[in-house]
Amino acid sequence: MPTSSEKMADAREELVAELSREVSDQRVLEAVARVRREAFVPDEVRHFAYQNRPLPIGYGQTISQPLIVALMTQELLLTGTENVLEIGTGSGYQAAVLSLLARRVVTVERIRPLAERAARVLAAQGYANVEVYEADDRMGRPDLGPYDAIIVTAASPEVPPEGLGQLAPDGRLVIPVGSRSLQELVRIVKTSRGARRHNLGPCRFVPLLGPSGWPEQAAS
Repeated sequence: MPTSSEKMADAREELVAELSREVSDQRVLEAVARVRREAFVPDEVRHFAYQNRPLPIGYGQTISQPLIVALMTQELLLTGTENVLEIGTGSGYQAAVLSLLARRVVTVERIRPLAERAARVLAAQGYANVEVYEADDRMGRPDLGPYDAIIVTAASPEVPPEGLGQLAPDGRLVIPVGSRSLQELVRIVKTSRGARRHNLGPCRFVPLLGPSGWPEQAAS
């Protein structure tokens, strides 16, 4: 009889095979294959960890669909040397994937219990190049930038200037932009001639709250 960990490993392999139909970057697929998603979800949904769908993690938040995690990571065009900012730590799963593809990951989360839990899980899983911070009124952590890549895992009504301002030259920002019910995933590249936008397709995320996103009351 296969053990529980062996069953999870098999399910992870099946998920990566499914993702490979839409994700072309082999390094991203290898990173997803190395991260134990079951460690980042509550016990009550652990058996769903390798289904290709978002799962609740408490406080009205979700762990993103693995396909979205992989596609957003792919669009950051990481080579392994980057200083990366993630806005919206959530469970910590996206940060774990990023950590295997970048030099350093700075991630911020506005919900303190989620930030604390993500920090514990990431440390326990050995992701030593991830720094978790509780978010304040600023967008991200400009004091720890500039960043070669920024990923925003919550939806904003527009591309926040505060995000662009933290990018290094030729830096990439991947963010869902649109209404609260439906957004377009976009990649912004900071060039010497200004910001260049690439539309990547429709998506749906929880709202980014605060000065760079939606007012707090808009989330209710």
